[in-house]
Amino acid sequence: MRNNNKFLQRSLIFIVGLFVMALGVALSVKACLGVSPISCIPYVFSLRFPLSLGTTTILFNILLILLQVLLLRKQYQLFQLIQLPVVFVFGFFIDFTMHLISWLEPAHYLVQAFVCLLGCVVLAFGVFLEVKAKLTYLPGEGLAMAITKTFKVEFGKSKIGVDSSFVLFGLVSSFLFLHRLDGIREGTVAAALLVGYIVRFYDKWINLPEKWLATEPVHKEKELQPEPVSNVSGKVIVTISREYGSGGHEIGKKIAQLLGISFYDKELIQLTAEKGGFTPEYIHKHEQKLAHSLLFSLYEQNYAYINEQKPPLDALFMVQSKVIRDISEKDSCVIVGRCANFILKDNPACFNVFVHANKAFREQRIQKESPEISSVTKVLDKINHDRTNYCKHFTGKDRNDADNYNLTIDSSLLGVEKSAELIVDAINKRG
Repeated sequence: MRNNNKFLQRSLIFIVGLFVMALGVALSVKACLGVSPISCIPYVFSLRFPLSLGTTTILFNILLILLQVLLLRKQYQLFQLIQLPVVFVFGFFIDFTMHLISWLEPAHYLVQAFVCLLGCVVLAFGVFLEVKAKLTYLPGEGLAMAITKTFKVEFGKSKIGVDSSFVLFGLVSSFLFLHRLDGIREGTVAAALLVGYIVRFYDKWINLPEKWLATEPVHKEKELQPEPVSNVSGKVIVTISREYGSGGHEIGKKIAQLLGISFYDKELIQLTAEKGGFTPEYIHKHEQKLAHSLLFSLYEQNYAYINEQKPPLDALFMVQSKVIRDISEKDSCVIVGRCANFILKDNPACFNVFVHANKAFREQRIQKESPEISSVTKVLDKINHDRTNYCKHFTGKDRNDADNYNLTIDSSLLGVEKSAELIVDAINKRG
């Protein structure tokens, strides 16, 4: 009986979400500044043929369902055919909400822009409810999932590819059928960039659907925040953050030898692979690297449309954080990189060190260790930039801020051996 009630509750949330999404689509149409990527094709066809926007949306989504079946074949889950009645309801809601706000005719650009942004906010809330219902995908996201499963690509990339294809086909259809550009404007770009962000905002601050659907009280935690770790008397955890080329790895290894404790740097790659199902090659390629925070955020927001997956880098960070916390619970150790000082920020046994050096010293070390590198300066700047972005994205902190450390040291002044001895002396004095 309880399961039946939950299904009814999920269905109700999903239907409300469909209505809210339809209202968001209607608002974007009324703004006359372009509709969302998935709506641009039905919108163009509704202008060319004697069909309502709701009807063309139904036909277009049925086509997307057929594409899912063709891609997945035997892997297609028959339960996902529930998308068929969903698209009919959604199409009906679009026509109904278009009639509901038929009086709305914004004449000035500022008013149009406001209605367009309002449409994004409303559409995002509908998506939020639809995702929280955990009932099914809408066909657009279903197609991206089918591509992900069939071709083994990340969902975020599939979603970008699907949305881009919709916009491209909408552009061609608009010029072919209408002989002008219609339905694809700045509002289309706004929807593509903003809706996912807004859904994630709702997900962070609104937990009413989860409370209603949960059998036990829901305590919402901040995303990607590690649990506090306990301290064991006499234990020391040394975290080494470092500029690329400063010798942080060698200094950390020497500290571990002097203190007689375990050392973890590249060893974390294998441990994370065993814990999280990632390949060591994938971890080596992607850990501690984030080339552009804004571009990654744009990519990451695509995952707001589904409930099953996290962005791969988010999942990797979570698994690696768990590995680091587990290591710190067992025994004293030295951990190099991986934002360990932030992950273990509540552990009183931690002694956090930042190793830096002047650029000439770092370039010389890199050139000596990797003579095949043609442009040392370019590589040095890129890796440090990627590490800084990675830290900022996952912790919200600037890794170059001295306030985040118990000790910062310029390794170019003392070298590896003396730097390690100085750090050990500081640890012993702290007790």
